[in-house]
Amino acid sequence: MFSYPTVRTSLIFLAIAVAGLLAADIAITASNPWRDLGNFFLGVVTPNFFSSEGLMTALLRTVAFAFVGVALGSVAGFMLSLVYRFLPVRIFCAFIRAIHELFWALIFLQFFGFHPLTGVLAIAIPYSGIFAKVYSEILEEADPEPGRLLPPGTGVIAAFLYTRIPDCWVQLRTYTAYRLECGLRSSAILGFVGLPTLGFYLESAFSQGLYSDAGAMLILFYVLIATMPLWVKPKLLPIYILGAPFFLGDGLPIVWGNVERFFTQDIIPSPIRQGEGLAGLTSWFGDLMVHQALPGIWNTVILTQIALVGTGILALLLFPLISNHFGGPIRRTSGHVFLVIARSTPEYILAYILLQLWGPSMLPAVVALALHNGGIIGHLIGRQTNNIKLRGDAVKGFSRYSWELVPRVYRSFLAFLFYRWEIIMRETAILGILGIYTLGFYVDSAIQNIQFDRAMMLILITALLNIGVDALGRYIRRKLALQTMPTC
Repeated sequence: MFSYPTVRTSLIFLAIAVAGLLAADIAITASNPWRDLGNFFLGVVTPNFFSSEGLMTALLRTVAFAFVGVALGSVAGFMLSLVYRFLPVRIFCAFIRAIHELFWALIFLQFFGFHPLTGVLAIAIPYSGIFAKVYSEILEEADPEPGRLLPPGTGVIAAFLYTRIPDCWVQLRTYTAYRLECGLRSSAILGFVGLPTLGFYLESAFSQGLYSDAGAMLILFYVLIATMPLWVKPKLLPIYILGAPFFLGDGLPIVWGNVERFFTQDIIPSPIRQGEGLAGLTSWFGDLMVHQALPGIWNTVILTQIALVGTGILALLLFPLISNHFGGPIRRTSGHVFLVIARSTPEYILAYILLQLWGPSMLPAVVALALHNGGIIGHLIGRQTNNIKLRGDAVKGFSRYSWELVPRVYRSFLAFLFYRWEIIMRETAILGILGIYTLGFYVDSAIQNIQFDRAMMLILITALLNIGVDALGRYIRRKLALQTMPTC
């Protein structure tokens, strides 16, 4: 039900987003956006599945990178979850998961080059931090009673394997399957930095105006995601995991001297390398903050807040599409299809497509972030409403929506929204690589100018910003007693 604190918090965030709109660059700059949009939709309905000989190879490598990266991340995350109660471990995991997969890929590209290890580690490292957090929460919620029934002298490892793991197995397996779907999206967008996954071919098709080719790639990706329950079977997972490394490709050999130089020279601030002392370092850091970090933080925060409120509005508008309390089975089926497409399309790919159609501004990023995250939250809220029992004489239509359902799910809705807040900021920062002036833009510019010391400092600032927003989101959820969290 609505309460004064939840309404007040909602209005504060709405006001911040409205103020952000006044300062944001929200415009369509393309000369004929509707024609381009029409051409794109025409390409989607007339896909060309035989456009490229490497398309199926790219799809296979997208799957391979996802399986290897998620497998390594889940194993490392599980080991970290066992010691997650220690503060240094929590800080370490918060740091590595606060850095987006594309930022990790850009880092590893500088010394591993276009080697499969770049893509695998770009997925595995942040995912291990995510797995550690979620696995630890799941294990902490295990029923302690079975452990008390064990005979005296039972070892700690045996007690853990025979009591806690069986009790949590379903939740662990379900969440790992969800992260595999996320891994497929992460793997696809790694192609935008040059790795041989689906994003590489999608960017190439758009840059040449081959919308039918791009439509075919998107359809294949949606089919891949939608059919996961059919081909991702527990009995087949060992085969997939063992076979996936053989489909990553060879890439260029690693020059280990480049790795050594990167860590011992390239990322060391230039004033330190050149012996300029504290005065030089202070000047270097001040210039970085004034001309890159602060403008990047400002635009990242503005875009995040607009996208967060846009996500909330879309989620509230979209959840009736799959709710049993509205319409019939045909409408709900159509709603499910729409929400699957919205939440399955990576924000980066959707923002890239909209940038090609509408021109450079914050608008494509706002729409991409709101659609993707709104689709996720709308799906979760819609499923919750299906468990709500209404009286036989309950009102219908808009009154049912506004007076019966929204008040009952609003607290859960806010919990989901603040849970996604940090994720939206991670994505906002990385969208700067597409030319939007968020932190990612300045990171990419520094790398292009071979200023790796500046790039690493900006990535560190991005991680700290994400950690701060995550902590603020947790504080708000705790303050408002928003207990319902996503159960992926």
